[in-house]
Amino acid sequence: MQRNTQQRRALRKAIRLADRPLSPQEILQAGRDQIPGLGIATVYRNIRSLLDEGWLQEVELPGKPNRYELAGKHHHHHFHCKACDRVYDIDNCPGSFTDLAPHGFQLEAHDLILYGTCRGCVTEA
Repeated sequence: MQRNTQQRRALRKAIRLADRPLSPQEILQAGRDQIPGLGIATVYRNIRSLLDEGWLQEVELPGKPNRYELAGKHHHHHFHCKACDRVYDIDNCPGSFTDLAPHGFQLEAHDLILYGTCRGCVTEA
């Protein structure tokens, strides 16, 4: 069991407040709001521990570093803003993709990532 250090509490809070998948750098920046001297090695160490505990889960994006979000969320998908590189949750799901699988194949899961520009970046343009 890991100690509940000030750094760990700050990182947990940052992840909870963001309510979207964060990169390690985004976790670091949010954590520094509470602990200015926080370092990236501490962030990576805590990400590993929080993944092992099952508190955090990975969000994989093709060709990009993983993002991290709270574990245990309901089934959802993601939107990746190509302008600011942020990732957002999409609560809707188009449903079953079973009909897309080749004949005789058994579909076990699916993941959908939408790419485009987020509201904040559209407004700035």
